[in-house]
Amino acid sequence: MMNDGSALPSNHTDCQVVKVPHLVFFVLGMVSLSENLLVVLAVVRNKNLHSPMYMFICSLATFNTVSSLCKTWETLMMVFSDVGQLDSRGDSVRRVDDVIDALLCMSFIGCICSFLAIAVDRYVTIFHALRYHNIMTMRRAAAALAGIWALCGVAGAVMVAFCDATVIKIFFIVLFLVSLLLILFLYVHMFLLARSHARKIAALPGSAMPHRSLRGALTLTMLFGVFVVCWAPFFLHLLLLMVCVENPYCECYRSLFQLNLVLLMSHAVIDPAIYAFRSAELRHTFRKMLLCSDSPFCYKVKTLFH
Repeated sequence: MMNDGSALPSNHTDCQVVKVPHLVFFVLGMVSLSENLLVVLAVVRNKNLHSPMYMFICSLATFNTVSSLCKTWETLMMVFSDVGQLDSRGDSVRRVDDVIDALLCMSFIGCICSFLAIAVDRYVTIFHALRYHNIMTMRRAAAALAGIWALCGVAGAVMVAFCDATVIKIFFIVLFLVSLLLILFLYVHMFLLARSHARKIAALPGSAMPHRSLRGALTLTMLFGVFVVCWAPFFLHLLLLMVCVENPYCECYRSLFQLNLVLLMSHAVIDPAIYAFRSAELRHTFRKMLLCSDSPFCYKVKTLFH
C-alpha cells in the first residue's frame, strides 16, 4: 500500500520512519471527499456553471474525489489489517490494493493535468479575451477532458503493473517537472500582465488602485505556491529513490514518506477553497444546496413542519 513505508529501502540509518496515524489519513480523506463532491454536485446542478473553466474545475474535483475515496478505503483496510481482521497477504486483498493504487496514481496524474488545463484556460481568458469563446468551446473542453481521463487511466494501470521499473518513476518525475514549468510560465506571464494593467490604470487621472487585478494576480501566485509545496516533496522522494539509494541522508528524507502523502492529500482539501469557494456563483450554489432552498423535495419537507 502507498502509505505503509514499503517504498523505503532497507539500508541501515539512524533516522526512524515517521508513522502518521491512520486517523489523520481518514479525516483528510473524509474532509476532501465531502468538499470535492460538493463542488462536483454544484457544477452539475447549476447550468450557469456549464462552461469550459468549470468543467476543468469539476474534473479536478472529481479526481480529488476518487483519490479521497480510495485513500479512505485503503486506510480502513490497514486498520482492519492491524487488528487482525484482514489478511493483508491474501490474493483478494492484494488485487483490491492494486486497483486502489492504480486509481490513486490515475488521480494524482489527473490532478496535475487538470491543474495545467485550468492554467491554460485562464491564460486564454486573459490574453485572448475577445476570441475566448471561439477558442475554448465546450466541445474542445470535453475532448480535452476525455483525453486527460483516458491518458490518466492507462498511466495509472501501467504504473502499478510496472511499479518497480525505473522508467515509471522517471515518467512521473518528468511529467511533474514539465507541467510545473508550463504552469510557471503561464502564471508568471499572467502575473506580469496584471501588474502592467494595474500600473497603467493607476497612472490615469482620478483612477483608484485596481485591487481586483492585483487580487487576481495574487490568487494565481497562491495557487502555484500551494501546488509546489504540496507536490514537490513527493516527487523529490521518487527522485532520491533513483539517484542516491545508498546515501544515509537521502534515506533520512525518505523516512518522511508518509508526511509527503499527508501533503498530497492536503492539496485535495485546499483545492476547493482556492478554485471553487472564491467563485461567487459557486458560493451561491453551495448556499442553496446546503440550505436546501431550490429542491422540490426540500420544499415538501419544509411544508410538513410549518
